[in-house]
Amino acid sequence: MGLLLRHLFVGSDKRFITNPAKVQEAEEYDFIIVGGGTAGCVLASRLSEDPSVRVLLLESGVSGKSLILSRIPVGFSLLFHGKNVYNLYTEPQAGAQGKKKYWPRGKMLGGCSSINAQMAQYGAPGDFDQWGSIIGDEAWSWKNFARYFTKFEKYVDDPEYPDVNTSVKGKDGPVRVGYFSTVSEGSKDFIKACTTVGIPYSADFNTPPGTRGVNRVLTYIDEKRTRVSSESAYLTDEVLARPNLKVVIQVSVTKIITEKVGDSLKATGVEFARDKKGPRFRARSKRDVIVSAGAVHSPQILMLSGIGPAEHLDQVKIPVVHNLPGVGSHLIDHPVVDAYYKNKFHSPKHVQPRGITEVFELVGSAYQYLTTQRGPLATNFGESAAFCRSDDPLLFPESEYPRKLEDSTSAADSPDLEIFTTPFAYKDHGAYMFPMHTFAIHVCLLRPVSRGTLRLKSADPFEDPAMDPNYLSASEDVEKLKRGLKLISKISKQEPLVARLDLNDTSPLLDSRMDQKTDKELEEIVRDRVETLYHPTSTCRMAPLEEGGVVDSSLRVYGVMGLRVCDASIFPQIVSGHTAGAVFASAEHLADIIKAELKAERD
Repeated sequence: MGLLLRHLFVGSDKRFITNPAKVQEAEEYDFIIVGGGTAGCVLASRLSEDPSVRVLLLESGVSGKSLILSRIPVGFSLLFHGKNVYNLYTEPQAGAQGKKKYWPRGKMLGGCSSINAQMAQYGAPGDFDQWGSIIGDEAWSWKNFARYFTKFEKYVDDPEYPDVNTSVKGKDGPVRVGYFSTVSEGSKDFIKACTTVGIPYSADFNTPPGTRGVNRVLTYIDEKRTRVSSESAYLTDEVLARPNLKVVIQVSVTKIITEKVGDSLKATGVEFARDKKGPRFRARSKRDVIVSAGAVHSPQILMLSGIGPAEHLDQVKIPVVHNLPGVGSHLIDHPVVDAYYKNKFHSPKHVQPRGITEVFELVGSAYQYLTTQRGPLATNFGESAAFCRSDDPLLFPESEYPRKLEDSTSAADSPDLEIFTTPFAYKDHGAYMFPMHTFAIHVCLLRPVSRGTLRLKSADPFEDPAMDPNYLSASEDVEKLKRGLKLISKISKQEPLVARLDLNDTSPLLDSRMDQKTDKELEEIVRDRVETLYHPTSTCRMAPLEEGGVVDSSLRVYGVMGLRVCDASIFPQIVSGHTAGAVFASAEHLADIIKAELKAERD
């Protein structure tokens, strides 16, 4: 237990710089990385492997490793609405009954990899073939890009999962993935129920044969049952000890500094501050500023720097440095809708206790976790998942579903629906807990047609931007989510899952009778309940400039020398899966691109 406690309560590393005045403007860095999130930690680690390269990493939050609720797998949602998360809200969503939707983003080292549900599913191979096609560079297609997934992975043979083809898994990467999370009996029953309705068992979602199917979810959780984040994987003690790497925390970048070099525009550094009223500091870059602040804050920082749509920048009175219309456009997110069922058996809802009895249960579970590394606190929450297509004739026969929907998938074997389970139900991102024991099944639309925008509200870098994902503006998105709800109803009636659920409970809080709803009623449910799965992407797209692109295939910002972007904002199209893996791989790829450039210059 002592070893685990030391692993959990690591505190903040003294090698992190908390006083921005220690970063001298006269001191130049080869690379300045803006944002120590999922991509930023990868880049800081990989680029500083070269001792001749000086790297500065700037992060707005604290160390994620210092926060126990980030380290314990089930604890992440308890960070929501707190000081270590950006507590953002969208603009009112016309397609979702005019509601503003909560969008938490990680404000700590590791970024959203420190607060996500640790689901290690990377998307379909066809997604990356589509990326390569959009940008016109085969380096991003699956046959070439796949090696970056195995580069970051560390998967060790698991005798309980002999069907996993370990020859195509990474074994030596920094990111430990495996089947170490706790899985509820209901989530195990869900897998069997899915195979009954015609969804095949998938030994590994992250290989071409397993893209569609059902299984428990591979997780970013290690043998000690603690979260593996970008920070814990890449900013190790050894990496932080490098004299050529500086990591400054609790500072916000307010703008990128650009200068005219002949007829060209070049990024030469950044301006940053501790808070709105505090002094501004500057750091200079000899080679590249790499913006890795995420799909919300990367376009915000570019626009605050005068790089973005000229008309919009004029509206918020920011001098236009470079007119780049694609910045903040093409915002895509994964919308999710939940279905709630009464569980005949005990559920671990006490991990978010309501009342003294559940507090005592939580104390017991905490003791179990600390002594055995097992129990409810070791669940990643999103336990099992099924990936399928909304046009699968076995699941959605034409006789029952005559409407032909736009195929938004990347390939014939790529899914557009994810059905996943959680061991209990909740609303409002965990703020509301059900009074009874529950089990929840959720449908996520992996390839929405709806597109939105991100814009500034003002020239104030400390004011949240205006995020409008434009949820459910496309009728196809509504129809596909309705199909997902109907599939959930069908799955809930299959053995052995049906024996676990009390479908006779007619409480209005539950969905026991969802199969009796009309299409209109299902649409109302979709529009009322739709929420984010925390996967905004594509606001600084890697695409041709004439197609609204912001970066090229080397992730260089069009028209600005010495400036790159690397995070989920560069996705040409959203992946049909969870986004963290593709961000890890993109950052690994960019690190290799830069290393090749440096080598070519030296040769």
